[in-house]
Amino acid sequence: MIARLRRTYRRLRLGTRLALGLGVLSLLVFAVVGTALTTYMRDYLERQLGEQMKLVQVVQSKDAATHGTVTREPYYGWYTAVYDVTDGTAALRRPADVPSDTVALTALATERAGTDEELVRTAHIDGEGTYRLRACEVGPGVVLVTAAPMEGVEETVEQLVTVQVVAFVAALVALVVIGRKMLRRGLKPLSDIAHTAHGIASHDLTESAARLPLRAAGPGGGPEVEELRTAFNTMLEHIDDSLAVRAEAEQRLRRFVADASHELRTPLMSVRGYADLFQYAAANAPDERDRHLARLRGEAARMGFLLDDLLLLARLDADEVAAPLRLTEADLVELVREAADAFRAAHPGRPLTVRLPEGPVRLCLDAPRVRQVLDNLLTNAAVHTPAGTEVCVAASVTSGAALVRVTDAGPGIPPGDRERVFDRFYRVDKARSRDRGGSGLGLSVAASLVRAHGGDITLTSEPGATEFTVRLPRR
Repeated sequence: MIARLRRTYRRLRLGTRLALGLGVLSLLVFAVVGTALTTYMRDYLERQLGEQMKLVQVVQSKDAATHGTVTREPYYGWYTAVYDVTDGTAALRRPADVPSDTVALTALATERAGTDEELVRTAHIDGEGTYRLRACEVGPGVVLVTAAPMEGVEETVEQLVTVQVVAFVAALVALVVIGRKMLRRGLKPLSDIAHTAHGIASHDLTESAARLPLRAAGPGGGPEVEELRTAFNTMLEHIDDSLAVRAEAEQRLRRFVADASHELRTPLMSVRGYADLFQYAAANAPDERDRHLARLRGEAARMGFLLDDLLLLARLDADEVAAPLRLTEADLVELVREAADAFRAAHPGRPLTVRLPEGPVRLCLDAPRVRQVLDNLLTNAAVHTPAGTEVCVAASVTSGAALVRVTDAGPGIPPGDRERVFDRFYRVDKARSRDRGGSGLGLSVAASLVRAHGGDITLTSEPGATEFTVRLPRR
């Protein structure tokens, strides 16, 4: 039975359990207070009755000394008896107003004769009820016994107990009902948290289902619940952000794998085709063999460059800064000058303007990787602009960084493509061939290498002026 009650109690909601616990605690408090109040009231009434009996006996003692007995009853329901006590035997004097059952009165008179103290007892008299008895000696061998009914005291105490029970029951019911409502209101934030947790369990992380409303302290459960609500919302935001980052990373990975597979398929098919042609030429047309072999080597080299770029991007994504970068002190001006010379050699028909500061710009950087960034930006300007378009590369120094700007006077990049030019395998001109347009990794590699150096790369473009700005920190 007890085990069943425990299981039932554990299945109750927290608010109901707290309300029941509050009710039980209040019941114990009411019981203690009621018992103490009733005991105090009973003792007080009995003391008042004892004082009244003492005053009455003073008058009765004089009456007994004068007339030998007491003939007048002081109050309704009171009894008075005068005893002569001789050799331990008490004899009642007549006339006397006494009940039919005088055993308790006679016994008290006999006991009083053997002591000098006044005796007070509570006894039950048959046919009358409970009485308070008081015995005092009014003369040698003469004992006066007064009996006062306890009915008034008992009725007062019973009424007090009745009033207490009614008041305490009403207060207990009100306390449980009101307390339960207050507890449910105070625990509402916990219910909201539980509801939100169920929403999370069902993979619902929308703004309405996975956020708790912020309320002021007080109606919302107090500062502790506010702290819990804020911490819970912060945790959900972190979870939501983490899931969003994970979903974006998974999407980028799938797109990256698909694009890489697509990009690698072309050189592989070319390698296979030129290998077949080389085999055929070796057997049937020896004069074509060298030409097919050169093409085969070219496609293999192109595939090698592509794989190198993919490996570099993968290492940069893994934050392996120490692996792809070998930082040394180098002159940025010299790197820009070398990149410009290489661009003129590769594109002799392209006008190139170089603007450099007078002195060297010493930076801590990976010189080959920065040179790779510059080469990619210049090559991008040459590949994606018409022949004869002017290109300009300029270096400058600010208080905390060194800047390199690569500008061309081409048609510009459409607004919808500017935000994606640094994405991997992305081409502004979808119809451009891979032989001329590249693999779509040049700008992505450049941006990743600049970020690995602690800098950034930005783009501004309009018809007639497209500018890539590389910022490298001086420290």
